[in-house]
Amino acid sequence: MINYTNNGYEALSSGIMAAFFAQVLKFIIFTLKSKRINFKIFTTTGGMPSSHSAGVMGLATSIGLIAGFDSLVFAVSFGFALITMYDAAGVRRAAGKTAACLNKMMDDFYKHDVQAIGGKLKELLGHTPLEVIMGAIFGILFAYFYHKHLIGQM
Repeated sequence: MINYTNNGYEALSSGIMAAFFAQVLKFIIFTLKSKRINFKIFTTTGGMPSSHSAGVMGLATSIGLIAGFDSLVFAVSFGFALITMYDAAGVRRAAGKTAACLNKMMDDFYKHDVQAIGGKLKELLGHTPLEVIMGAIFGILFAYFYHKHLIGQM
């Protein structure tokens, strides 16, 4: 049997589960707002909260709780988390806006027959800063709860 207390398994599982449950939360929020069910939400990027942010902050927080917030491994994981969140809110969001602009141009140019060129580009690639922040908060809280309440009882 694997001992999940104070080791890499706890940190890894915390990060993965934080991302998974953020994706479930994203599905619930989408369903409540749109009043329709869309299972594709489980496999798409973008939306509230950011599951990427939840995952990397869950991982970093777990590492901080296990190895110490002054450890080298926490510093590396936190740096990785910041880069991932910056990318989600910056580069991927800009790529999504560019795709939306190109889709509009191609729609106008091809007179609404965008399938003639292979279909529309995916527009929802990145996150707003609020989605990233909420994902990060979710990941931190998840990792703390996981470490203190679930793992601590094993």
